[in-house]
Amino acid sequence: MGTMLQSHDPSMADFQQLEGCNEVLNATRPDIVRSVHDAYLATGVDCVETNTFGANHTALAEYDIADRAHELSEAGARIARQAADAATRRTGQRRWVLGSMGPGTKLPTLGHIDYATVRDGFQANAEGLLTGGADALLVETTQDLLQTKAAVLGARRAMDTLGTDVPLLVSMAFETTGTMLLGSEIGAALTALEPLGIDMIGLNCSTGPAEMTEHLRHLARHSRIPLLCMPNAGLPVLTKDGAHFPLGPEGLADAQETFVREYGISLVGGCCGTTPEHLRRLVERVRGLTPAERAPQPEPGAASLYQT
Repeated sequence: MGTMLQSHDPSMADFQQLEGCNEVLNATRPDIVRSVHDAYLATGVDCVETNTFGANHTALAEYDIADRAHELSEAGARIARQAADAATRRTGQRRWVLGSMGPGTKLPTLGHIDYATVRDGFQANAEGLLTGGADALLVETTQDLLQTKAAVLGARRAMDTLGTDVPLLVSMAFETTGTMLLGSEIGAALTALEPLGIDMIGLNCSTGPAEMTEHLRHLARHSRIPLLCMPNAGLPVLTKDGAHFPLGPEGLADAQETFVREYGISLVGGCCGTTPEHLRRLVERVRGLTPAERAPQPEPGAASLYQT
């Protein structure tokens, strides 16, 4: 999303002098945001994500506009909704909008910010997304289990406030070290998050599909809820022109086809570095597949020192 938005060379006026705050473009340049959704919908994907990855309290507070979380979230959802509905009418294929709820820039576990502020900020984010027409909420790229819990409960509060109920998905980011940023391993993450009543769990960002294999194998064996996977186009390589993602469309499609066939992944897509061509090839490869049946065996364990 970010790379494609930047390719349109938005001006400082478009950013309202808040350079790099892509979510502001939902209000000032909906045409640019819409063009990105249209490019991906043209590949045949079922879902698009809203341009709201940073439309939460901590990320917007960096620009002193935390009070605009609801506004920018609603605007982002409306743009995606319009694009998805137009694609549905044009092709007859039902399309959905996933409301993106990114992790923000502060980690409550490390004391960067208090839990209630994070939770309430995510509630405003989620209320905006739901008001704008999101079909589901995706808490993504989570790096801190306490932050993830705040996002999930904020999303639930938003649904209660608006009197609605939509699927709630959680996607975690694991480092090449094999753990989340703060050291949580996949078993601990599943034990902590599944009891929150989420509808789907999985991985996105940080790495390419190769580095996600063992984590997905664990989830396939132990998760009682459906799984998702949205890897980067490989591990980024830093060049003089910035980050380069080496995995091509065929490589992404190969990996995701394997994950669907072997691990029963229900929702597949792409994160950083994955272009419309990556998704076009992915759609061609997995459109007719049925995810492998799973017989999960949940592992009993402690979600914390105080609760089993």
